[in-house]
Amino acid sequence: MVGMPYPVGTVTNSEGHLEIAGCDVVDLAARFGTPSYLFSVPEMRNRARAYLDAFGAHTDEFEVLYASKALPVTAAYRLFASEGLSVDVASGGELTMALAAGYEPSRIYMHGNNKTDAEIRLAEESGVGHLILDSFDEIERCERVLTGKQDVMIRVTPGIKPSTHTYIQTGQLDSKFGFGLEDGSAERAIRRTLASSKLRLVGLHFHIGSQIFETEPFRLAVKALASIKGDWCRMLDLGGGLGISYENADEPPKIESYVDFKIEAVREFFGHEVRILIEPGRSLVGNAGVTIYTVGTIKEIPGIRTYVSVDGGMSDNLRPMLYDARYEAAIANRAGRAAETVATIAGSHCESGDILVRDVALADPHVGDILITPATGAYGHAMANNYNGMPRPPVIFLEDGEAQVVVRRETWDDLLARDA
Repeated sequence: MVGMPYPVGTVTNSEGHLEIAGCDVVDLAARFGTPSYLFSVPEMRNRARAYLDAFGAHTDEFEVLYASKALPVTAAYRLFASEGLSVDVASGGELTMALAAGYEPSRIYMHGNNKTDAEIRLAEESGVGHLILDSFDEIERCERVLTGKQDVMIRVTPGIKPSTHTYIQTGQLDSKFGFGLEDGSAERAIRRTLASSKLRLVGLHFHIGSQIFETEPFRLAVKALASIKGDWCRMLDLGGGLGISYENADEPPKIESYVDFKIEAVREFFGHEVRILIEPGRSLVGNAGVTIYTVGTIKEIPGIRTYVSVDGGMSDNLRPMLYDARYEAAIANRAGRAAETVATIAGSHCESGDILVRDVALADPHVGDILITPATGAYGHAMANNYNGMPRPPVIFLEDGEAQVVVRRETWDDLLARDA
């Protein structure tokens, strides 16, 4: 059995190949090509159920929202809808996919720090349950665009900075998101919304950041928001942020203990009457997904470094370049062999910074090998791009030994399809 950060149940089979959800990774590479995103459906389902069970052990007044920016794929929306999750969308495009996947509009929560007239109009026409208000301009925009009464929540920046990369901290005062608590903006936004004829204020929202291992910042944020609660506050959205294992040494909190901690914080400062919402994204899909590549070039610089170059890179996984994100890697066709060659995994783009993994031990890499990077399920596909004219990889769902393409591979012709 292969451990974290791979999907639970990943094994090395009798051929010495990695096997995920009953599918031989090397066979998948031959069948579908590389690069490809592979997802364990059982892992996604089990994590969704872990959140629901953890909440259900304490209360019936809760909703688990799939933070779909992590993996905006229609099949993923459909899967999580079938498991009973609500959904968080952050654009008209994500809203369109959620609706196409069959989500009940009442279970859709729409975010975004700069919603357009068209997005607000689409949300109302679709019957979206809640808008999360992010600015005074947006309040005015909603009053101008909306034709009826809309349930809304106020996003508050509570002034809490968790220990994570600065680019994914979102709860500090200096943030593009939400209304500040320290400067009084949140209280002014509450008064302004309560006075509106188009907006029905029902709750508060915060999100302090992503890839967080420590839990105390969440309690401090709940405590901070309690200072502005009122009788109108029937819902409290605690955002997401639970970290996952990207490297073997990572030890994030378990879903159950993470949920327990958040529930205890809400009950301490808001009592038992408020409905609790939570928005996991990365922790639902991150470890469920892996990316596979083919090794094309090996370049040894004596006494300095060995570069193993693959047929992808920053076009299919931008996180190492954007956040200095760290990953593991392995040779999928020699998974049972000792990893003794220290190498740096380079992408194939015309950028010196196109490095996927630095200084990772591999099992005697050769040209033609299938290389795998685990924990790419969150934000790999979501941030994929066509830099250097690179077609985006397919998304393939794996379950019970069967593989299903849910997003096809782009072609070179696709790169011309929008030319006018």
